[in-house]
Amino acid sequence: MREIVFDTETTGLDPKTGDRMVEIGCVEIVDLMPTGNTYHAYFNPERDMPAGAEAVHGLSAAFLADKPLFRDQAARLLDFVGDAPLVAHNAGFDFGFLNAELALCELQAVCMSRMIDTVAIAKKRHPGAKLSLDALCSRYGIDRSHRVKHGALLDAELLAQVYVELRGGRQIGFELAAELTKPAKNEFVAVRKAPPGPRREPRPHAANEAELARHRKFVAGMDNALWG
Repeated sequence: MREIVFDTETTGLDPKTGDRMVEIGCVEIVDLMPTGNTYHAYFNPERDMPAGAEAVHGLSAAFLADKPLFRDQAARLLDFVGDAPLVAHNAGFDFGFLNAELALCELQAVCMSRMIDTVAIAKKRHPGAKLSLDALCSRYGIDRSHRVKHGALLDAELLAQVYVELRGGRQIGFELAAELTKPAKNEFVAVRKAPPGPRREPRPHAANEAELARHRKFVAGMDNALWG
């Protein structure tokens, strides 16, 4: 099944008060396996950037000034998303901004029945535990060391790994096969590398004729053997 894991960055918390989406990142997964296909875009919000929001994602009004408007990229985004279910962390927030932007373009809203909220899933699986993306990455051993600030595509890539674990998929770090090929970009595969050093040739394990003869003699001398 094809699903899209996505995240957004915005100018604030509520599109009803004029806040706008400024970044979106989408990661395609099929049968809980990342395909390597992604969609990422920045948008000019046509307004200022509050200092509090900029502190979270680092996107300034100056940086976004020459970026395209959402309406100019909406068709490409919708084409990438298609009719797949949409996975997000605290998904109501991201759906709210996505549909607000679509409304400004007079485009049909994404149906809420397509929403999959990883916070809701995590709450059922880990009641009472911390449910932030950082906390879930720590729980499942997912490396987030490169996450200095929030970024839509980076967060979507991390969330895709978390979502797979929440659904009971791959166990991070427990694959037993040695790494034969380098994973493709955006493919989240945890592998164990073959140990360094010289490779020892396999030793023969079959018994030779002398050993078999000694074994037969030993067995013949056993008293009251169950198989006798």
